[in-house]
Amino acid sequence: MPLPKIVTPSYELKLPSNGKKISYRPFLVKEEKILILAIESSSLKQISRAIKDILKNCILTKGVKVDQLPTFDIEYLFLNIRARSIGESIELVVTCPDDNETKVNTTIYIDEIEVKTNDEHNTDIKIDDTYTMRMKYPSLDEFIDENFNFDGQSDNSFEIIASCIDMVFSEEEAWEAKDCTKKELTEFVEQMNSAQFKEIEQFFDTMPQLSHDIEVQNPKTKVKSTVKLEGLASFFG
Repeated sequence: MPLPKIVTPSYELKLPSNGKKISYRPFLVKEEKILILAIESSSLKQISRAIKDILKNCILTKGVKVDQLPTFDIEYLFLNIRARSIGESIELVVTCPDDNETKVNTTIYIDEIEVKTNDEHNTDIKIDDTYTMRMKYPSLDEFIDENFNFDGQSDNSFEIIASCIDMVFSEEEAWEAKDCTKKELTEFVEQMNSAQFKEIEQFFDTMPQLSHDIEVQNPKTKVKSTVKLEGLASFFG
């Protein structure tokens, strides 16, 4: 007689970028093992493949294109999938900011962690009186590079910015980024002056981000401080 099949539970969440409800399931042991081995290899190529495969397998809703999800959607989804797989809480060691040396243990709960938005954020950047550049959010590749790049060597900033251009338009014309080469987009960014480039930095600085504030007390000084955790890597430090 064959062994019974183990029923895998499913869960729902709303994607922060558009509020769309999607269903997902936890990692299976075999999938988590693949991810651990990929991370231990320190190979971005292997990690990328493992994360893509796991997300595609765990997302049950049809039509969700993992490669096109914004970074913060991937962070939020990945965090929740991991939580449902191995536990609803995360144990962290946090450095007290009042002396920058004392470390304390703290527990945070996945359900309390959200993607925070900024009222000053805008995806349209006015280049001059004629042209506007519409940005899109970093995707899976940037997510992997940000969180798992062990040697600290990230892509050229101009190339990253170029990859986030959605289109350039005026009242009369429009240029879709998908119709341009990577070189053309990078050269377009390199032509900008400091003021224009600062507007681009503002887009990245204010874009939605996985964030959570925790209060810690330094056992030596008795000082209470608020520590802000930002980005997925902060929750597994």
